[in-house]
This record gives sequence, structure tokens and C-alpha cells, in this order.
Amino acid sequence: MIKKILAISGKPGLYQLISRGNKSLIVETIDAQKKRMPAFGAERVVSLGDISIYTNDDSEIPLANVLDSIKTNYDGKAVDLSPKKADQEDIIAFFTKVLPNYDTDRVRVSDMRKVLSWYNILVENGITDFKDETTEAEEEKAEESTEA
Repeated sequence: MIKKILAISGKPGLYQLISRGNKSLIVETIDAQKKRMPAFGAERVVSLGDISIYTNDDSEIPLANVLDSIKTNYDGKAVDLSPKKADQEDIIAFFTKVLPNYDTDRVRVSDMRKVLSWYNILVENGITDFKDETTEAEEEKAEESTEA
């Protein structure tokens, strides 16, 4: 599911991929309005499934895992911390709680605010299944191979 959720540079909020048009993507806002519009190739469009967060052990954790960690820590509810109005220290404390080994040099506070904002948008609009079925199947295979 998270692979079809898109962030478009320069536009607020998140969008769901509806279909592919000729030289564009047809997207719909993830909110009550459900406004459809084209997203052209000149705009930077990124799937949330392709985003990762840097960690201290020189690896990257997929955004889906971070969102799942937030969901676990906050019982699947929206976080009451405002991404725009919260102090920098509060945002850092929040992110340290959900991902304690994030790379403090490469992950900026603005990135943390964006992740918090995206999580709240998704939860408020009923999207709480962050991991794709293929990702879960790959993780299960990896666990089975390490156990053998």
C-alpha cells in the first residue's frame, strides 16, 4: 500500500497514485477532498516506499518500518505533537523514541517533521498498513534463512 502513496516536491500533503497517464501520473490527494490532478515528469515525485532513514550502523531503515514503529509506540493513533509548531527538542525526543539509532548527523529536524506530518496524514485518513505484502514475505524469508 505504501508504494502507491506519493510525496510531490513543492506540494503539501500526500497523494495516492490512481493511474498513469500519457507523460504524467494521475494522483489523488489523501484527505477528505479527494482532489485528482496530474503529476508531470518535471515535478519530483517520490513513493514513500522508496524512502529510507539513515542509521548509526551505516545502514538504512525503510520509512515503512519507521511508520510502523510510530504506530506501535502510539497505539495506532495520530501523534498529538504538531510538526509545524513543536520545538526542535520535542521533535528530536519524539524521533529518538521511535528510532533510537537514527544517524544524528544525516537526519535533519526538517526530515523528522516531515515523517511526523506524513504519519499523521496517513492515520487520520485510515491508512495504517504501512508494510507491503512483498516486503513482509521478503523479511520472513530472510528470518528463515538466518535461523537455518
